[in-house]
Amino acid sequence: MTDTIDVVTADQEEPGVAVAPPMPVDQDQLAEQMVTQAKERGVDLIGPNGLLNQLTKRVLEAALEEEMSTHLGYDKHDPVGRDRGNSRNGVRAKTVLTEIGPVEIEVPRDTDASFQPQIVKKRQRRLTGVDEIVLSLTARGLTTGEVSAHFAEVYGASISKDTISKITDKVVEEMTAWCNRPLDPVYPVLFIDAIMVKVRDGQVRNKPIYVVVGVTVGGERDILGLWAGDGGEGAKFWLQVLTELKNRGVQDVCIAVCDGLKHLPDSITTVWEYTVVQQCIIHLLRNVRREAPGLPNGGERPSSPACRSRAVKLRAA
Repeated sequence: MTDTIDVVTADQEEPGVAVAPPMPVDQDQLAEQMVTQAKERGVDLIGPNGLLNQLTKRVLEAALEEEMSTHLGYDKHDPVGRDRGNSRNGVRAKTVLTEIGPVEIEVPRDTDASFQPQIVKKRQRRLTGVDEIVLSLTARGLTTGEVSAHFAEVYGASISKDTISKITDKVVEEMTAWCNRPLDPVYPVLFIDAIMVKVRDGQVRNKPIYVVVGVTVGGERDILGLWAGDGGEGAKFWLQVLTELKNRGVQDVCIAVCDGLKHLPDSITTVWEYTVVQQCIIHLLRNVRREAPGLPNGGERPSSPACRSRAVKLRAA
């Protein structure tokens, strides 16, 4: 396997010989050469001793050696490092879990144990991509046991249920910090609405997620918060939500856009007295259709400019 990788590496420089500038690497051609040579030598592309596994090992070890050189201030085998106190002190074996399965690497050490690698940190057993896979599977409704079984079956790696729970708990902590973050004092426009999301809670069912989106003074959209409900929330619920936003720093809102929920405008003006409440055009059109189902629109979509203009005139009347 080592020969398979070394064959396609760049030629080594010879002492005293001028070296031409490196030519651009054709990545597709390089990949084809490596795959061809691996097949000729009977090396699997995947698996514990496969091509991808060994390439990942080489890349991680090269990055760690580069970090060590930066830490010490000189390259490996460089005479400059003699009698400088701290120096390389061999390596230690370590197995890390990656997106392609477990990879055994050698992590360089220094004599005074001050080296703090960043590519694969001390006591780190998983690369960040593995955490993303766990979160993705969890978001799709898999239990900790099912996620653990998935890694054992697909990657040949063992991840305990406790480890999976720690990964998801870390995200919960980040979400809590995001939900309580300070907000801007003024938002020119605030959109208030709800979206239906399929949630696994014993069984899969539709559940409303209430969302508030603000437009900053710089013209950027910002999700101010998300709140889960059961579908029976009314104006009192929104009053609590808007009061929470005010406590997080929102002192004024110019325009609040919402649906036609009864008493919702009163809740908005209770929190921000001078806010102008604008009913969403789409909700307005739906209400008009409900009251006058036979009203013709000439085949126009409810969101078309002509139909929106007609709705505005109806409301003004």
